[in-house]
Amino acid sequence: MNDAAEWFHSKWRVPVEAYRECMGSYLGNETEYGWYLCLDGEEIVGGLGVIENDFHDRKDLTPNVCAVYTEERHRGRGIAGHLLDMAVDDLRSKGISPVYLVTDHTGFYERYGWEFLCMVQGDGEPEMTRMYIHR
Repeated sequence: MNDAAEWFHSKWRVPVEAYRECMGSYLGNETEYGWYLCLDGEEIVGGLGVIENDFHDRKDLTPNVCAVYTEERHRGRGIAGHLLDMAVDDLRSKGISPVYLVTDHTGFYERYGWEFLCMVQGDGEPEMTRMYIHR
């Protein structure tokens, strides 16, 4: 768990303690919202998480996929798409649907069944950002 928390922190600069807390809650069966990794041997090459709210004003749109990242040298292999599908399928198996995510990307998430839903205001962000839904 510590290696994963450090890896996500290195990508997104959210405090490592926040990742540890979220991952610990999942591993301790305190939440249905999990964390998903792609490994190449012992090396983390991709990952994402599911949390209640990804730092935006629409608290009613939950849960949120967050921290989607694939190491640059491993991009273009479908890793993020596989992790997204895995998270959505896992949540659906627990009766949790739809799922949301915020992003500045256009075109990427649509490839994996996500649809643009609306614009949301990120906490402390001057510009609105895109909210997607997977039903």
